[in-house]
Amino acid sequence: MAKTPPNRSSRRPQGRLIGYARVSTDEQATEAQEMELRSAGCDTIIQEYGSGASRTRPALARLVREIGAGDTLVVVRLDRLARSVSHLLNVIEELTSKGAYFRSLSDPIDTTTPQGMFSLQVLGAVAQLERALNSERTRAGVKAAKAKGRLPGNPGVRERRPEMLAKMTAAQKAAYGARIQSTANQWLPIIRRLRPDHTWDDISRVLKQRGFDWTPERLRRAVKWMVNEGMADKSLLRKSPPRPPEDRLMTLVAGIHSSNPELTLREIANQLERLHERTPQGGTRWAPSSVKNLLDRAKRSGLLEAA
Repeated sequence: MAKTPPNRSSRRPQGRLIGYARVSTDEQATEAQEMELRSAGCDTIIQEYGSGASRTRPALARLVREIGAGDTLVVVRLDRLARSVSHLLNVIEELTSKGAYFRSLSDPIDTTTPQGMFSLQVLGAVAQLERALNSERTRAGVKAAKAKGRLPGNPGVRERRPEMLAKMTAAQKAAYGARIQSTANQWLPIIRRLRPDHTWDDISRVLKQRGFDWTPERLRRAVKWMVNEGMADKSLLRKSPPRPPEDRLMTLVAGIHSSNPELTLREIANQLERLHERTPQGGTRWAPSSVKNLLDRAKRSGLLEAA
């Protein structure tokens, strides 16, 4: 159960307000949430695309890991953060352990006070119950419709009518394009700097370091859309040149460092030896200096942020 540090007061902390906006699918957009979060004073907003029932949220995990003491994580509604009470309380405990705070704009939540922590737990339980009731109502509605001989969904789509399918496709494309354009100024400059010298795998790792949960396939699809719409140069889609072996090692070392920035050079070297990776000179024993050289190259190439 989340605990409140004994030295907390009810006064609003003076740290950063960091917004977290999540939607469930690629076809949805975060603009509405972003507007509310910016109105609340959030200068930084982290976006996430993933199901509310899943705890696999790289952007949220990175945000919680890097948030500073006195900062406040802000969401529009509790269900944007979590739909499970246990998950919700786990996130709050992590924030509390770092001296950070949590606020939901649509709920009476303020974790700077014991009362706010109590309200959080109560409302989390209510949100979970409401989700269960909604699911039950949906199942009951589908069952009742089937009993009357009706099938759920849009009849035109179900019957594969060309005009309805065309409308659905156009709506999906418009929604996808709107979402891509809403965030392009944050990730497209990075792609312009790294492509085509770096692979889509490499660039997706770079973007994940900055809080974007892109797979290489989704990233390439988004850039292809931008190119087709005349918003990006087609050279971005050119095939990457063959990579020398040391480039693969550079990417591997950068990936190990990104997954756990607290690892020492010696610890990364030990991991490489356990993976039976050979050094750039072909040896089997890794020195910390070799790891540092590869990390420095990764920073110069843009795969890692310079300290």
